[in-house]
Amino acid sequence: MSQLVNTRIVLASRPEGRVKADNFRVEQAEIPIAGDGEILLRILYLSLDPYMRGRMDDAKSYAAPVAINAVMEGGTVAEVIESRNPAYRVGDIVLSHSGWQSYALSDGNGLRKLDPEIAPLSTAVGVLGMPGFTAYTGLLTIGQPKPGETVVVAAASGPVGSAVGQIARIKGARAVGIAGGQDKCAFIKNELGFDAAIDHRAPDFAELLKQACPDGIDVYFENVGGAVWDAVFPLLNTYARVPVCGLIAQYDGLDTSGKDRLPYVMRDVLKKSLLIRGFIQREFVDQRPAFAQAMAGWLRSGEVKYREDIVDGLANAPQAFMGLLQGHNFGKLVVRVA
Repeated sequence: MSQLVNTRIVLASRPEGRVKADNFRVEQAEIPIAGDGEILLRILYLSLDPYMRGRMDDAKSYAAPVAINAVMEGGTVAEVIESRNPAYRVGDIVLSHSGWQSYALSDGNGLRKLDPEIAPLSTAVGVLGMPGFTAYTGLLTIGQPKPGETVVVAAASGPVGSAVGQIARIKGARAVGIAGGQDKCAFIKNELGFDAAIDHRAPDFAELLKQACPDGIDVYFENVGGAVWDAVFPLLNTYARVPVCGLIAQYDGLDTSGKDRLPYVMRDVLKKSLLIRGFIQREFVDQRPAFAQAMAGWLRSGEVKYREDIVDGLANAPQAFMGLLQGHNFGKLVVRVA
């Protein structure tokens, strides 16, 4: 294998403000050889997700940052092409965390075998993977929607938001999605079955959202922050629940308002008895079997649908990732590596 080439995309520098192309560097290296107990993986699909922006900064967080000159991290679907580990055979397809590269070594820890017959392999990093699990656990564990309640979700055409709205509908709640652009709004309303879809780019966005939520908001699944939060927050009902999954408007300099939201947020947290809780999906790892069973059933029945935005070629990952942070993707963003 050593005569072949492993393409790797590494973190060349830490972003100052928005991510730029020169924060990445493409490298070519020899493909490693599997040692005792190891397997060699050929990456088929790479997941691109907003959380990766935080890993590019050298700041204290729930996970260590990517080191300068290290391979950018990310979830992957891979094929075993060489194995010296009895638990894996050549040809096995696995879910791994191999990052932005075309080949990777693994000792087998943390891998999960995938069945290509169940669903397209790319869904293992989408609706059947971390994004779907994030939606399931955040909504049902923290949001706890009840029949007849109003659930609002930002970034509703994305992999997390689209699942949140559909699960809310399955549980008997009204689903109101916020998305950027008429095409995305039409998709979540007409194809995914949301009760209402609001374009956050509309000049009267706040008023349109208020009209779509005449009885207020009982659950708000937060993916964005910024101006979207400003429109949602006054509509929260007493005892509303707010799972905080992401704040993409703050990741890459999209929120330029400079507002100090803390005083009025804390006032209404007290006045309305609000529950606002941030979470990382791995906190709920014990729910994975229930999620896998439920989501597989919803996909089979058509109660949950999904959309993917697939980019071909690892070299295109940096540009695609920068577009993701600006909301240019439409559906789950996946790079087809091989």
